[in-house]
Amino acid sequence: MSSPRHAHASLDGLVLGDAFGDSWFTLSHEPVEEQWAARELRPAPWPWTDDSAMAFVLFAHLMRHGEVRPDGLAREFAAEYARDPARKYGASMHGVLRRIGEGEDWRAVTTAQFGGQGSHGNGAAMRVAPLGAWFRDDMAAAARQGGLSASTTHAHPEAAAGAAAVAVAAALAAAGAEQDAPPRSAFLREVASHVPDSDVRSGLLVAAHFPEHTSVRHAASVLGSGTRMSAGDTVPFALWAAAGHLDDLPEALWQTVAGWGDRDTTCAIAGGVVASRTGTSAVPAAWLRAREPIPAWSRWAAPSAARQGAT
Repeated sequence: MSSPRHAHASLDGLVLGDAFGDSWFTLSHEPVEEQWAARELRPAPWPWTDDSAMAFVLFAHLMRHGEVRPDGLAREFAAEYARDPARKYGASMHGVLRRIGEGEDWRAVTTAQFGGQGSHGNGAAMRVAPLGAWFRDDMAAAARQGGLSASTTHAHPEAAAGAAAVAVAAALAAAGAEQDAPPRSAFLREVASHVPDSDVRSGLLVAAHFPEHTSVRHAASVLGSGTRMSAGDTVPFALWAAAGHLDDLPEALWQTVAGWGDRDTTCAIAGGVVASRTGTSAVPAAWLRAREPIPAWSRWAAPSAARQGAT
């Protein structure tokens, strides 16, 4: 059965992570590591980015259809881009979404990217956690639907693997919400077991073998933290950070942002996964006040998501 309630919680955490992480893109002269060590929040407001904009589209799509319908989803992504293109979309996505919005077939557009390879960027993974939480009772469906959602903008198998991994992680977090959190290594191995052979899967298995007290700096140096903006150098780190703090959303975000890579995206992924389990009720009020509000068109306040919460 689907779980709009857990998907709703995941979306809340994803948007918080996106906005929190983006606030840490600072000027070169700012003492960012000292501010992080002192747990000093960045000044408000914290706008959200394309990570959230595309997650809103995906959540609203699930609320309407209960599953991914790629033709419609591709058009919906393009329509939201046209409405507000200044949300820090990746360079290639401007062309992709503009062409889809002009009526070109999304399959042709996405498969033509990067010399016919398709994009292996992290944009499919950054938005997908609420979908995973939606399918919390079926890991295979979470992986399959996550990969399908990726195909509408990213044709490369690595992008699909990254989206599948994040979706499964959110599904596992949501499914275990009433149980003790699993060890980080066990969680990462379970996620990897649902991901096809790929750099993403290899990274998850490397992360699963890190010693318990591995530092964020070491994890980021080995796994990458999104500096190349690819699924392979983003998803394993973000899920490693989330898996170590499945019961503490604020600490998960503090640890994730310290990878100092593509920090809005790594924090969006981690936030969406952890909030699938915890929600945002324990997040300090100052964080929620600083975050840009979630728009009504995302169906954020729809009764079946916010109150009825089918499980």
